[in-house]
Amino acid sequence: MAQSLLLVKILSKFLVVTVSGAALLGSGCATTNPETRVTNPSQPGPAVGHAVGTAVGAVGSNVVGAVVGGVEGAAAATKSTFTNEHRIIRTWRTETTADGRTIQVPVEIEVDANGRPIEKK
Repeated sequence: MAQSLLLVKILSKFLVVTVSGAALLGSGCATTNPETRVTNPSQPGPAVGHAVGTAVGAVGSNVVGAVVGGVEGAAAATKSTFTNEHRIIRTWRTETTADGRTIQVPVEIEVDANGRPIEKK
């Protein structure tokens, strides 16, 4: 009895998933050809409506794109301000000690992201 109930549950879930998937695939591929419209595209009303819709869509998408680009740029600039990454270049300077020995002394220079030395104030 328990096995048949489990089988019914599995089959019903499979059926729901299959029907839902088929409905989603079928509805996503439904496109209409411009020639199959109910209204005549040569008439002034549909022609003006199509032109206005195209203009509003183009302008609206460009405005949204500009806003999104500005926000992303501001976010990147703010993020780079708070980056705590330090770049150090180490060079070696030759010095002579008081007792006459020659030694190599490390000199560390902090540089920015472009490799320019950062001045200590």
